[in-house]
Amino acid sequence: MKYDACKLTHKELTELRKRGVASVQAGESPEVVARVFGISRMTIYNWLALYRRGGWHALDAKKRGGRPPKLNAKAIRWVYDTVTMKNPLQLRFPFALWTCGMLVDLIKRQFGISLSRSSVSRLLKQLGLSPQRPLRRAYQQNPEAVEQWLKEDFPRIRKEAQEVGATIYFADEAGVRSDYHSGTTWGIRGQASVVSSTGARFGLNVISVVNRQGKLRFMVFNGRLNGDLFIQFLRRLLYGASHPIFLIVDGHPAHRSAAVRKFVASTEGKLRLFYLPTYSPELNPDEQVWNHLKNHTIGKQCINSLEQLTKAVHSHLRSMQRKPALIRSFFLLLTTQYAS
Repeated sequence: MKYDACKLTHKELTELRKRGVASVQAGESPEVVARVFGISRMTIYNWLALYRRGGWHALDAKKRGGRPPKLNAKAIRWVYDTVTMKNPLQLRFPFALWTCGMLVDLIKRQFGISLSRSSVSRLLKQLGLSPQRPLRRAYQQNPEAVEQWLKEDFPRIRKEAQEVGATIYFADEAGVRSDYHSGTTWGIRGQASVVSSTGARFGLNVISVVNRQGKLRFMVFNGRLNGDLFIQFLRRLLYGASHPIFLIVDGHPAHRSAAVRKFVASTEGKLRLFYLPTYSPELNPDEQVWNHLKNHTIGKQCINSLEQLTKAVHSHLRSMQRKPALIRSFFLLLTTQYAS
């Protein structure tokens, strides 16, 4: 619906401005708001500039004049497009994440306008943006391969599994170290907090599988994963299985070894292996097992011996086995819900 501002009363126009700005602050794209409200893109950025100058009161359609804003509608639109559509590396910054300090420099460079960091922070929030922990992607990842996995490969695997009554599992391995810490701790302002631990670092490795029904299986081992260890885990996974197993793994050399291929062939269809696209751990729901283990258990404890570490890992993973709802939640993330 197109709005003709000349035909709107002051009250109606004021209300329309406030609704538009509120929609952007709630996280909607200014471009989408402009389209839905039937206004030009520059109009929504003009409203945002008015709000930035004087708050909600400045959106009153009866108000005229006043001190012009430092950033006009065109500049605000440029800031929004830059943050949402460009990488800092494209603009010759040394970091790949946007910060208020970088945008202070960028606005000064682009428009000759000096803003404080707090002012830039308020601007970004007014534009419906927020500081976020980014999803990580390896630069070696092949987007086309990921797209094919999501739209062709995995749907085909799921269809085949349904035809033969197989259960689909996702597998992964991880190392757990005694000196890993996560989260924050309270301390004296201005002084770095120190976490005491033994200077003798040690660790162990774990392999696990999960499925969307909420089942978790795992094996703890020392040393590096090789074909023989992986086969040992596969034998455990197959023990007592009443249905074929379709196991999705990454490209680890142990998964592709000749010994593993020979073992899989010997199962006569009871076990089949499928491989995720390279450098795409975010597609694997089993990655969340390690996130939960490290950030909710190991990373919070003071580990002083390999025995204590082993006990803690076993205890936490067994606890997770008793929480199928938790395991199912690993399949509901933005990058893993395709497998739910």
